[in-house]
Amino acid sequence: MVHMSVLNDALKSIVNAEKAGKRQVLIKPSSKVVVKFLKVMQKHKYIGEFELIDDHRSGKIVVDLIGRLNKCGVISPRFDTAVSEFEKSVSNILPSRQFGYLVLTTSYGIMDHEEARKKHVGGKLLGYFY
Repeated sequence: MVHMSVLNDALKSIVNAEKAGKRQVLIKPSSKVVVKFLKVMQKHKYIGEFELIDDHRSGKIVVDLIGRLNKCGVISPRFDTAVSEFEKSVSNILPSRQFGYLVLTTSYGIMDHEEARKKHVGGKLLGYFY
């Protein structure tokens, strides 16, 4: 079976494990985009530690869950978003303005929408988590 979206598979397995009340989840295959997305989630304390396992193939990631994540997902296709359009995207995708983050890929790397707003840089929407 060919993986169409590695990031989508990873985020779905995290959500499913979180709903089932698991403490850890194994994500395979790994990719640089998945690792960067997980770093953004970790920075906002939605997940615990995660470690990369190099199996000389595509790699695996073991993520420690802390029970804070409600939902995360991929936005496909990756829509272009300017800084002025962030508020519209946030209101369309996130349940509330108080919590949750959109993850964008910008020319300065992968970051959440608040960091992108501070740096005043737009980009393509990768996904969201709350």
